[in-house]
Amino acid sequence: MLSFLIWLVVLFLCWPLALLALLLYPVAWLLLLPFRLLGIGVEAVFELLRAIVMLPARILGGPPRR
Repeated sequence: MLSFLIWLVVLFLCWPLALLALLLYPVAWLLLLPFRLLGIGVEAVFELLRAIVMLPARILGGPPRR
């Protein structure tokens, strides 16, 4: 909602810039999509490594809880 309001302000102040932003947003989104997918994959690998490292502690029960 905030980005839409900012876009309306830019539209009021400088409409060619607002229209250019409106046209370039999907292109930028498509260009950044592979990096988002790569980030999801790297995060999944780190979570898997964390689960593997923490497995012995989970099996042994870990510290007592209050």
